[in-house]
Amino acid sequence: MPTHLTADDLDRALRLRDLTDPAQGHHALQLVLDDVVQALARSWSVRVRTVRTPPIVSVADNYDLLGFTPQDVTRDVRYSRYLSPTTMLRSHTSADIPAALRARACEDPPAVRDELIVVPGLVYRRDVIDRTHVGEPHQVDLWRLRVDHRVCSTDLDELAQAVVDAVLPGAPWRATPSPHPYTELGRQLDVHHGQEWLELAEFGLIADHVLGGAGLDPTRWSGLALGMGLDRALMLRKGIPDIRYLRSNDPRARAQLVDLLPWHPVSRLPSIRRDLSVVIDDPTDDEELGDLVRRALAHRADDIESVHVLARTPHDALPVHVRERLGTAPGQSNAVVCLVLRPLEHTLTDREANALRNDVYRAIHRGPRLELA
Repeated sequence: MPTHLTADDLDRALRLRDLTDPAQGHHALQLVLDDVVQALARSWSVRVRTVRTPPIVSVADNYDLLGFTPQDVTRDVRYSRYLSPTTMLRSHTSADIPAALRARACEDPPAVRDELIVVPGLVYRRDVIDRTHVGEPHQVDLWRLRVDHRVCSTDLDELAQAVVDAVLPGAPWRATPSPHPYTELGRQLDVHHGQEWLELAEFGLIADHVLGGAGLDPTRWSGLALGMGLDRALMLRKGIPDIRYLRSNDPRARAQLVDLLPWHPVSRLPSIRRDLSVVIDDPTDDEELGDLVRRALAHRADDIESVHVLARTPHDALPVHVRERLGTAPGQSNAVVCLVLRPLEHTLTDREANALRNDVYRAIHRGPRLELA
């Protein structure tokens, strides 16, 4: 896998519309975000500061200054999109927080003593392809920053309740321990919806090392930090079954993405399944497969509902005649990959389905011999 993004990859990423930004057109994601921000502002009686910056950030702000160690797997090029050794496309909106905190540290005395910092926007990851994941999801970071008043675990409970009430009014919720590099008392916020528990956000107290690293004295400053996936929040709020609908051009879908009313099902086109026998390198996982497919197919990747590995057999465990037929080498595996094709807006012919199948095959296959449809 390339270490850095190509110019074409970067151009494609930067041209993608940010659905949270009113300047780029109205979308229901903005309504969910507004509901959450207004609920917190009312509850705390604080000033709201919204931060919107280009998604190119320093590696230091994205990882180092938030407490990620050099060994954290999330830094791997399989999961992060680097432009150079020192810059990247942000992998979470938390990457904009260190700069926002540094700006506050320059105020002496502080202009505001209690503030809600809101950082919404696109983030860029290498992720699986299925009905709930995309490579460029929308996130929001909500950080309450206070001076000369310590926050505590009770404030965390109030934060969780306010967010759940804004996204899914009346839904049961739970908070379970979940350590994060940039928080103390880190927790995962789950909501009970549709007979199951689903993750909604992660939150905690702002870690002293994050405050100190930004030039804020942690004996005076404290606060709360919460990060939430806005795509998931909107899908839960409206009952949207497939994340691809959020960007769909189908008039039946677009008409429903201007409000927070319950989703009315749009007729789903039939799916086409293809099981592929491919040779992959041993570290390859569903996230890397998803990224390889998105890069190879570009806008046509929206015709794919899911890609995931059903089974894999390492080279050393394959019979000799199978190794010879596939051309595997040590450090590789024979994988059975399930590919499900289901465009949202048109029906595929067999010929089109086979062409997509072959393009996916070429994108992920690392063997010397091809088996095309």
